[in-house]
Amino acid sequence: MDEYIKMVLKNDGKLKLILKGTTELKNDQKIGVVSVVYITRDVELAKEQFEKLNEYKENDDLYMIYSCDEDTYLPGLGHYPSLEISKEDLQD
Repeated sequence: MDEYIKMVLKNDGKLKLILKGTTELKNDQKIGVVSVVYITRDVELAKEQFEKLNEYKENDDLYMIYSCDEDTYLPGLGHYPSLEISKEDLQD
C-alpha cells in the first residue's frame, strides 16, 4: 500500500471516501465516469473495502481513497476528491 493511502487511512475521525474512475461507451463515444462508491468513518472498513475493490476491479477501473471532515465544501480545498481521466484514456 503506497504512502499516500497509508496517510489517508489514519484514524482521525474524518470521513473516508472511496472513488471509482472508469471509462464506458455512451452513444458510441467513450466517456470518463467518476463515482463515490463507499463512505465510512471506520478506518478498518475503509481499508478492507479499498483492498477488496482493487482485488476484483474490472478493465481499467481505478480506485482512490480520500479523507475529509463532514460539512466541507470540497472545491474550496486545495485538492479535493477527484480522479483524472485523460484524453488518452478515452481513445480506443
